[in-house]
Amino acid sequence: MSDRMHTRRSKSHHPIRLATLAAATGLLLALQAVPTTAAAQQRNPARAIGETVADHASRHYAFERFEVTSRDGLRSWRVHVAVPKSPAPASGYPALWMLDGNAALVEFDDALLAELAAQPVPHALVFVGYPNDLRIDSEARTRDYTPFEGERPVRDGTTIVGGGGADAMLETIERAIRPEVARRVPIDPARQTLWGHSLAGLFTLHTLYTRTGAFDTYAAGSPSLWWGDGAMLGAPERRFVANNAGRPARVLIGLGEGERTRQVAHRDLSDPRVQVHLRRIEAAPPDSAHRLADRLSGVDGLQVAYREFPGLTHGPMFRASLMWTLHAVAGIADHSDTPSHADGVDPGR
Repeated sequence: MSDRMHTRRSKSHHPIRLATLAAATGLLLALQAVPTTAAAQQRNPARAIGETVADHASRHYAFERFEVTSRDGLRSWRVHVAVPKSPAPASGYPALWMLDGNAALVEFDDALLAELAAQPVPHALVFVGYPNDLRIDSEARTRDYTPFEGERPVRDGTTIVGGGGADAMLETIERAIRPEVARRVPIDPARQTLWGHSLAGLFTLHTLYTRTGAFDTYAAGSPSLWWGDGAMLGAPERRFVANNAGRPARVLIGLGEGERTRQVAHRDLSDPRVQVHLRRIEAAPPDSAHRLADRLSGVDGLQVAYREFPGLTHGPMFRASLMWTLHAVAGIADHSDTPSHADGVDPGR
């Protein structure tokens, strides 16, 4: 896949290792033009993950699993940890933390694990998911990954207000999940990456803004900057820019070309929920991620890279941004143009 990638350097002296929908009239016209097969292309919220690499013995990584429950007993998370089978460096393994861990697991196969394990210093892998078989748990991730409340479309075409649990999720990661991971695998505190896509990409930026130093690299794939009427593009960003004070961090922001051009041919525009969602995303201009990368590149201490993926829309960006992140931080080949295992590829191959 060819791609358009912009790599920017801020005032930091550290080297970089990488590099509306139209208004109602347009929407109505698009509605008339959409083929009836589009409905089959919509994401199935009940889709299960099936078997993953965590269910197969690997010569390269050992998988462990544990669960964490909130103090009130109402929320829980399932975490898979993949530990390289090579000896740990004196400083510990670098680590890649992945949100939407159930879905992220699906994107790994044994060949990818072998490639990661063959690196001079292999990464430990941390998949932060939920204790169910759903690939994407929409309700839970909306609760956990959003920094403030916002409107979420439901199936009947109305919206409900929800979310706002990002700070509580950060506390869970810092106080419960991270200590348990450290008990199971030696981690280098100076080499930790947080990756997330969509709402989890928004969470990744929120973590950068509020917990600088928690990770050294923040990878946001297709961040949902429209959430809460685009509030993340306002005061949270301004506070971070004003107060970062040169603290170093690396930031990767990825976006699909189809997201920037607001392609809708793959959507079922007769679905009321889709119609509401397309109106909601107009809260942020389609080039918001690109402009954000430009602004952050001027923040002292940050190393910022923006990449746009030709032809990709929001859903396929899940795998593309994850594979790009692995390439950028772990040094493996760039597999961002390979098909998702969620489309039926056997993860054990």
